[in-house]
Amino acid sequence: MTHTQQKGGMTAAIREAVDYIGTRTNVRPAIALVLGSGLGVLADEIENAVTISYGDIPHFPVSTVEGHAGELLVGTLAGKPVLLMKGRFHMYEGYGAETVSFPVRVMKALGVKTLVVTNAAGGINASFQPGDLMLISDHINFMFKNPLIGPNDPEVGVRFPDMSEAYSKRLRALARGVGEKVGVSFQEGVYAGLLGPTYETPAEIRMLRTLGADAVGMSTVPETIAARHSGIEVLGISCISNMAAGMLDQPLDHAEVMETAERVRETFIRVVKGIVAELPA
Repeated sequence: MTHTQQKGGMTAAIREAVDYIGTRTNVRPAIALVLGSGLGVLADEIENAVTISYGDIPHFPVSTVEGHAGELLVGTLAGKPVLLMKGRFHMYEGYGAETVSFPVRVMKALGVKTLVVTNAAGGINASFQPGDLMLISDHINFMFKNPLIGPNDPEVGVRFPDMSEAYSKRLRALARGVGEKVGVSFQEGVYAGLLGPTYETPAEIRMLRTLGADAVGMSTVPETIAARHSGIEVLGISCISNMAAGMLDQPLDHAEVMETAERVRETFIRVVKGIVAELPA
């Protein structure tokens, strides 16, 4: 969605997307999930799924990244109605922040109250290891872009939203409790969102560590900002897919990200299903 479209009526674009989804399913989930690189395996757990290609939904962009299928699923997970994005959008693909976060606006209009947003991230905290799952406690927006730039639509949210608890303390506590039940230990930390698509330099990672970041990635921040603006409660989970640049004496590549996601798939599925089971439908 361009700024022109936003000024001309984000609400109208949201309504068109919602109306189209309504022609495919009458289910209105209160829970939504966004799946990051290599984490789309969770979609296989959805029962009675209605699958809608992003390309068919008015005003939706199309995912162009390996590991992102580009499908919206509506169905049941752990006995709860859910909406699931199998693949997301990134600003490095050429989309603006408001376009990347547009699906969150549609989620809100569909009745979503809780968003579980996941990603693959590089570990900055030296105590982390590839395969760890990190609950996001906060983020640093080093994308230097914000989906709320431009005229504000009061039907969507307030002009100056509070971000002092971008990632819900209540949901993090719930997730830790689920982890104890299913035998999964979480790390917890601050996620730094950078624009990409290059991986960070070792100097940038040293800077981010100094500033208090524990993990780094190229997503999540715009979606979380839009969700909080819309009044949606957010739980963020990072899969530490590799150690960030300069942490180990080896180059970085996307194949390692996908391999780590595959290795932790059973753990990831178990814990997310457990969390969804505890959320209000």
